Amino acid sequence: MLVAFSVTPLGGESEAVGAAVAEAVRVVRESGLPNETNAMHTLVEGEWDEVMAVVKRATDVLLVRFPRVSLVLKADVRPGHTEQLTAKVERVENHLKGE
Repeated sequence: MLVAFSVTPLGGESEAVGAAVAEAVRVVRESGLPNETNAMHTLVEGEWDEVMAVVKRATDVLLVRFPRVSLVLKADVRPGHTEQLTAKVERVENHLKGE
């Protein structure tokens, strides 16, 4: 399973969210699952239960400091496929190169 998600604090002092987002990203990175962070989302790959547990922990870490959190999540559920975090990008790059 490959998940792209973002968590954003709402309410409280949510004007500068960088530090809060960093807390959530830290949870993902400490999970040991393959992951990548870009300007809009964090991607994480693994089995359903382990990925969803990481998303929950990343959300919960913000709920400790903020009264409300927005969670946006998109999932590619494809049993039997691993390493899609990089493989999907490689396939597109190969098409761009004309291969």
